[in-house]
Amino acid sequence: MTDPLIRLEGVTKTFGEGATAFQALKGVDMTVERGDFIAVMGASGSGKSTTMNILGCLDVPSGGAYLFRGVHVEKLDRDQRALLRRRYLGFVFQGFNLLARTTALENVELPLLYRGENRKLRYDMAMAALDKVGLAPWADHTPAELSGGQQQRVAIARAIVTQPDVLLADEPTGNLDSERSIEIMELLSSLNRDSGITVLMVTHEPDMAEFARTIVHFKDGLVERVDRNPGRAPAEAR
Repeated sequence: MTDPLIRLEGVTKTFGEGATAFQALKGVDMTVERGDFIAVMGASGSGKSTTMNILGCLDVPSGGAYLFRGVHVEKLDRDQRALLRRRYLGFVFQGFNLLARTTALENVELPLLYRGENRKLRYDMAMAALDKVGLAPWADHTPAELSGGQQQRVAIARAIVTQPDVLLADEPTGNLDSERSIEIMELLSSLNRDSGITVLMVTHEPDMAEFARTIVHFKDGLVERVDRNPGRAPAEAR
């Protein structure tokens, strides 16, 4: 049996000191298997966003262990965490976060530009990512010329252009209507199923969580329970 892709063991997170200290995480245990599609749910203040920030190497735990591919992430320095983030993780946000005056292609190329890839490789990889989300014909369009659903597809293409192991999505349908939301969830499901990308998604919407294979419920800084969705077949893990 292979080790899980991600394991959190007794992870705590405290903000502030002394009388003003707030313990956001109180000992989170969580396992993410390769190829899983996980929806993370819970009320505001339950700890789900703090956990996602730690998983995304955007923050570090105050205590406990975070293992990614067997590596103790909590022991890495800032530069090492940045390298892990660039190599293995992709991010999708509720607000799209696209650069307004640049084309879809240029937006998708950005992570490759930061990695120092040459122009031809950036173009080829960005076009392949846009094609994967069904937007290759819109490569030369700016965000203002795209619908909300198309903008989120560009954001997803940008997140997968580096071929990450894990896609972290924070309320990816929060700014979309019902029809566009379903389209985005079907796209995430296909990327998970066909490309083997492990997906971790925060959502407040139970109908969006139904697209996931595993639903992790947070409450008061802890994992309250984990549900499995028998209707979702496992992906071909990378």
